[in-house]
Amino acid sequence: MTIIEQFMGREAGPLIQFIKYGIAGGVATLTHIVLFHLVAWKILPALQKNDFAVQAFKLHVPDMDDATRSRNSMLDNFMAFIFSNLVAYIINIYWVFEKGRHSMLVEVGLFYLVSGISIAIGTFLMGFLIRRFGMRTTYAFISNLVTAIMINYAARKFLIFKG
Repeated sequence: MTIIEQFMGREAGPLIQFIKYGIAGGVATLTHIVLFHLVAWKILPALQKNDFAVQAFKLHVPDMDDATRSRNSMLDNFMAFIFSNLVAYIINIYWVFEKGRHSMLVEVGLFYLVSGISIAIGTFLMGFLIRRFGMRTTYAFISNLVTAIMINYAARKFLIFKG
């Protein structure tokens, strides 16, 4: 099977599968980042004047204390997670992994459970870093993403989907 065939279909060797997982994760992560920033800008403010998106797009954001920003960032992250995780699931089942280790309902439940656990750990870390150290929202958000990536690949590959 050629590299092109591995990228075009669901079947792939371990290296190509990991690369495809990385691409799928990149799409889901980009979705998450965009949604997080939109919600943190327009619905539950959590951005600061020195955050990258605020500076890059010249957004107007209100001043707020770290406790409010911490709470709002965690809620914003949860809202973004619901939709970005759906994007991740769809790409994973149609392009990266093989469905069928579990029934669809169990598979979706496990997918959200594992992702939920990893995002909960990352979200609490994000909130802690903001509240305890006054860390910039963007940097605290990145710590959340790194935590989720590390946990999700192993769980999806070995617990949820067929290799």
